[in-house]
Amino acid sequence: MYLPSPFAESRPEELHRLVREHPLGLLVSHTAGGLDANHLPFLLDERRGACGSLLAHVARANPLWREVGEGAPVLVVFRGAQGYISPSWYPGKAETHRYVPTWNYEAVHAHGRLHVHDDETFVRGVLARLTRRHEAGEACPWKMGDAPADFLAQELRKVVGIEIELTRLEGKRKLSQNREVRDFEGAVHALQERGHEDLALAMRQAVE
Repeated sequence: MYLPSPFAESRPEELHRLVREHPLGLLVSHTAGGLDANHLPFLLDERRGACGSLLAHVARANPLWREVGEGAPVLVVFRGAQGYISPSWYPGKAETHRYVPTWNYEAVHAHGRLHVHDDETFVRGVLARLTRRHEAGEACPWKMGDAPADFLAQELRKVVGIEIELTRLEGKRKLSQNREVRDFEGAVHALQERGHEDLALAMRQAVE
């Protein structure tokens, strides 16, 4: 990933936060047929392995778990807040007109090695943790025990667990940190007026 210094994010706590808050990752792998990509919700386990691990599951019908070799290198891409930035939002544009549009965004590239866990205990554990995390905000959280045991066993047989043993995390937060204060503030205010609070907040956090 191209990483100009103003936008590089190397703090582990920030990279982990972005993964936790935006858990739908794009898993990129190389198979005999060429590059492949799968969109999967991941669970970050910082204590598993030397650099942490990403845990997920795929449909048994998905060829990923059979076609990618054990321990093969893979890349998982996570994207945080993002959006278009108009040059018209910069006060300085009216003075020089030497501005162009851009796109602000946050991204984490998680490099690692793929391990397959065709193991009901592993899958059940990952699904239980994912469910607890994403149901936590519900008034009446769904839990695996709500489903009939025979139905749940049938569903578990349809999926396979995977683990990405992390070797490196790269982060980029391209959030107008290289702009003058007045132009930065102009972009933040314009985003807020348009209801893009997530990107406006990310920009504020980037310069704190």
